[in-house]
Amino acid sequence: MTTLDIQISIEDGAWAAEETLQALAETALDAAARFLVETEGQPFPETPPEVSLLFTDDETIRGINAEWRGQDKPTNVLSFPAFPLVPGGRPGPMLGDIILAEETIARESAELDKPFEAHLTHLLVHGFLHLFGYDHLESDEAERMESLETRILAGLGLSDPYGDSDPV
Repeated sequence: MTTLDIQISIEDGAWAAEETLQALAETALDAAARFLVETEGQPFPETPPEVSLLFTDDETIRGINAEWRGQDKPTNVLSFPAFPLVPGGRPGPMLGDIILAEETIARESAELDKPFEAHLTHLLVHGFLHLFGYDHLESDEAERMESLETRILAGLGLSDPYGDSDPV
């Protein structure tokens, strides 16, 4: 299976060292890519496709969220596919961008009583699935996406991030 070309940029926030984030991202995203190929028949280009990760803070992601989604508030993760894809569609050489906010992720980790790295792994997988056209706007889409996330995370030894909650 093809691997991914993961490009990391740490802009703001109290993030771990770049090497630590790179290793975590490679583990999470390679597992997600392998899962999509093996269980969903997801095609990949021969050359490892690039995914860009921006690790930033609440202030930066709030501005991006306001500009692109009309929501003037921080969020944990945003994904911007390089090209529109539907699940199962063939991606190009650039998958897109995933932006993560350290303060929101840290706050949510504490509220959920989960290790920061486990929550970050979940959000990396969540953002990655968005790059492949998965979404959670409608209930049936949410169930499918959350099922994929849960199974990918289980393969990494992490618990179901949704527990007994309804899809959102």
